[in-house]
Amino acid sequence: MGPDPSWMFDFAGTVIPIFLVVMVGIVAISAGRGLLQWSRNNSSPMLTTSAHIVSKRSEIRHQQLQDEGGSSRTSTTYYYLTYELEDGTRMEFKVNGTEYGMSVEGDRGQLSYQGTRYHGFQRQPSFTSAGHS
Repeated sequence: MGPDPSWMFDFAGTVIPIFLVVMVGIVAISAGRGLLQWSRNNSSPMLTTSAHIVSKRSEIRHQQLQDEGGSSRTSTTYYYLTYELEDGTRMEFKVNGTEYGMSVEGDRGQLSYQGTRYHGFQRQPSFTSAGHS
């Protein structure tokens, strides 16, 4: 008589449920964090303060997609601007590509935000001494 195959059923009956519980837990924690941040942002006051842009960065994320015809790869670019407030605090916000493209490090203006939620940046016109005597 060969080896006893019952260990395989014990393994599948123990490991697979534990794996599923861990995966559901990870999804639940992620959703809970997102909901908590959303709630914090909603309860935070809407603030507008003087700030200037201290840095710009972009991040490209790749995703492999599988379908009936094979696989394809897509890329998404995320854009971020870091602002420094009058008190020296730095805050980074995700912005759209148009706003990112129009922004220059050193731009000064009024930053509007609510918690970690970006509402906009109104640039102040810069005055240079070029052409003036």
